[in-house]
Amino acid sequence: MTAPMTTPTAAAAPPARPGLAPRLSALTRIVELGPGRLDNKLLTEAGTLLQRAGDRLKLSSEHTVVALAGGTGSGKSSLFNAVSGLELSPTGVRRPTTGRTHACVWGLDGAAPLLDWLKVEGRHRFSRASALDKGDGQLHGLILLDLPDHDSIRALTDTEADRLIGQADLVVWVLDPQKYADASTHRRYVTELAGHEAVTVFALNQADRLTAEELAELVIDLNDLLRREGVEHPTVVPTSAITGRGIESLKSVIAGAVSRRRAAIQKLDADLHRLEQRVAKAMPVGDALNAPSTVDEARRMGLTDALCDAVGVPAVGEAMENVYAERSNQWVGWPYPRWIAKLRPDPLKTLRLDDVGDEIRGISTTTVSAQSAEVANAVQSLADGLSTGMHPVWRTAVHQAARSRMSQLPKALTDELSDLAPRLDHVPGWWRLLKIWQYVLVAAFVAGLAWLAVGVFMPGQVPDALRVLGDTAALPWVGLMLVAVLGLGALSGIASRNFVELGASKERERLEREMRRRVASVAGTMVVEPVERELARHHGFYTALRDLSP
Repeated sequence: MTAPMTTPTAAAAPPARPGLAPRLSALTRIVELGPGRLDNKLLTEAGTLLQRAGDRLKLSSEHTVVALAGGTGSGKSSLFNAVSGLELSPTGVRRPTTGRTHACVWGLDGAAPLLDWLKVEGRHRFSRASALDKGDGQLHGLILLDLPDHDSIRALTDTEADRLIGQADLVVWVLDPQKYADASTHRRYVTELAGHEAVTVFALNQADRLTAEELAELVIDLNDLLRREGVEHPTVVPTSAITGRGIESLKSVIAGAVSRRRAAIQKLDADLHRLEQRVAKAMPVGDALNAPSTVDEARRMGLTDALCDAVGVPAVGEAMENVYAERSNQWVGWPYPRWIAKLRPDPLKTLRLDDVGDEIRGISTTTVSAQSAEVANAVQSLADGLSTGMHPVWRTAVHQAARSRMSQLPKALTDELSDLAPRLDHVPGWWRLLKIWQYVLVAAFVAGLAWLAVGVFMPGQVPDALRVLGDTAALPWVGLMLVAVLGLGALSGIASRNFVELGASKERERLEREMRRRVASVAGTMVVEPVERELARHHGFYTALRDLSP
């Protein structure tokens, strides 16, 4: 009975994925945007993978690096010698171990820089150029490595094995019948091989120690074990370095990878896919790309409104409107009520509005200082709205960005508004004209009263030149004129008050509009800009993560 063997063509081709270059660019963006957001271990691994990919892609694409990896006593070095056809790597007798990496190269042209990158010592490099005449032309471009035993107790060799397993284009795991299910091997390496089927081969070595039935059972058991650990389509080749069994099958598998010249790309692609899965597990894309990447106009206006309330813009505007109306009493309105009002205490002094500019500055400054909690609430509300649905790490980052200048924000608002004193000494031109008009009416009323007095009390006693003043027939008309003047003055006063209220409203709007503009400017610089940088970082990170996905 012959032992079953997974054929060289049985390894399933990986699903079609975006090109390697765009995915490496996406990973670069993740590394750039991830610090402080993504786990440092993942970032370190991503940086290492980028470095390894950059180095490998610059080196010979005509060579395929195949590493024989395995534990102590697996017969790895014997298998290396059997594949190479030479006694290149020493094999142990009492305690077989491999301490240094050995390399056998089929085709030396262009291989030296690659071997330098692999850090294979010159005295451990061997060439099989002459083997091309012996039927091994199918292996031209192969760099076969015999790695140090991965379970060596020496930290130096253990590190070297791990490094080269990561750098190799294709890894042949050499397992022996007694330790093929060794927990350390599976825990440290095999469980990480999901998605690497195209660049991983399992050689069940020392098959000569087993009967055909035992070998068949072991192959089936190993396949089942590998599938349970995530290797969906394992390539298992039973081999024996002593009898030569399976050596040609193993060489055929290796030759297929060498001839396709795709193993390096496939290995990097698989490494990218594995890392992408880990990053996506840590930070699932989900609906992350639906999160805003900028602060929309509605939220900007909402923040400005909240900050305006916090600094008391409505209160300052109302004070300005009241002051405007009170000041207008000195210029507009029917003079007689104003003169009568002077007999009472001055309302300006009663209201302490002699220096209203300082009063309004005080309102602004005091409000900002006293209501800094409202400023914090406004900023918090903005961050809450923008970070809804984000991963907790990014949500925290958005809040931190929003609060990054919180300690300076109240003072910045105070300083920005403190020099915005209303133009209290400004007298509109129409106020002056109306005052002149009112005094003309006062003069007309006084003249009318004088005429009426002369006509009533001094009839016939006026000079001929002023005879009309003594004409009693004109007195009704004079009385009518006085009533008209009084009515016209009253109407002028009423109209002027309406115009004053309209002007006060416009001044209030002008002041509040300018204050809102300044508040919005401060909010944009100290709150919105840091938040938008974080939102752009969040969007860029998840866009890169999406582009990294297959």
